[in-house]
Amino acid sequence: MTEETRRVAEEHLIENEAPKPRYRVVLVCTGVPTNAGAQAALDITEEFTQRPWHHNAVCCWDGHVLILQAESDFDPNGVALTDGFSDAISATIAGGFDGDIQVQSTELM
Repeated sequence: MTEETRRVAEEHLIENEAPKPRYRVVLVCTGVPTNAGAQAALDITEEFTQRPWHHNAVCCWDGHVLILQAESDFDPNGVALTDGFSDAISATIAGGFDGDIQVQSTELM
């Protein structure tokens, strides 16, 4: 097989691969200081633009909890997203707090 034939065959395989499943995960963080929630949501959303392996990540503050929603093709249970959310919270909310992150939902898209 020539190098050109191999390259064309590999491109064909890549083009015809079955799409990977995609998952939407929603996380909730409780215990967030009320005075920090709104800005933290903005900062966390911005932080996740630097994490391209999580797609369409959006964090919002409902006045009581932070809610993060994101999609990926590798994290069906939200373990990686939870880890990233925890890191982002620690980086954006000074002084720390006694909170908890829970998986609210996971969905195969």
